[in-house]
Amino acid sequence: MTTVSLSVPQAAELPEIGAVLDSWQSDSGPLHLHTGDLGWYSLRGAQPTAQALRVWRFGEHIAAIGLLDGEDLLRLSIDPDLSDDDTLAQQIESDVIAASTAVFGPGAAVLEARGAIRLCDRLQARGWDADEPWTTMSRDLSLPVEDPGIRVEIAESDDAEVWTAIHWSAFRGVPYTADDRQRFVERWNEMMSGPFYSQAQSLLGYDDSGLPVAATTVWSAGPDRPGLIEPLAVDRDQQGHGYGKAIAFAAARSLQRLGSSSAAVATPSANTAAVAAYTSAGYVPGAEVRDLRRDG
Repeated sequence: MTTVSLSVPQAAELPEIGAVLDSWQSDSGPLHLHTGDLGWYSLRGAQPTAQALRVWRFGEHIAAIGLLDGEDLLRLSIDPDLSDDDTLAQQIESDVIAASTAVFGPGAAVLEARGAIRLCDRLQARGWDADEPWTTMSRDLSLPVEDPGIRVEIAESDDAEVWTAIHWSAFRGVPYTADDRQRFVERWNEMMSGPFYSQAQSLLGYDDSGLPVAATTVWSAGPDRPGLIEPLAVDRDQQGHGYGKAIAFAAARSLQRLGSSSAAVATPSANTAAVAAYTSAGYVPGAEVRDLRRDG
């Protein structure tokens, strides 16, 4: 019997891992860990991204890929053909619950494992509980997408300060200091030159006066597969004017040009404003999903 092994990859392996993860994306399957998630994480650089990954293999075959998005959150994708495989589920379970540094240390932990049917069953039997609900949303790109109604440009490296300032405003809501700006711009350029960005586009949206008000990055998984929006932001001072809906249209159009079958995004269900903005832009909510949580 072929055993399951766990490894931490090197940066040179990231293109192969990305290609495998691309092949697992399907409109008929769950919105699980996407290559775009690795791309956004690669703000930190290729080697730190590789060190945050956990790869399970059957022999030479990659069977599951996990991203440690922080010390206590593992975002996992499993080969769809192995979602109900008990041997794989048992080994991942063992690695996840072990009081070692292989995946989690002791204490609280969260596992995002949409589609890993057998693994989730096993962990729930061990007492892992449902975490906060998320809403996954998708827009079919086989039909034309509406014009966003604002000017939208593809962001290049020269636009790093503008793009990052919008993101900072939307998600941090605190002053964007010179040190913050330098660090975030360097990281954004690191992402743009990284191993996953060849199938991505960053966009900037402008109001009628030419002021940049919204930003997003979209990630293709290749032709006829769902693409991912990660992230999407509207400047905090410009919210409430429909720019979120507009940039969501623009994101869908960008992914459509890249050949994606659909545009996908996930947001906490508690973020009702985001859910409403995507819904107004033609994104259809799916069933709520919940990660699994182990309390400390």
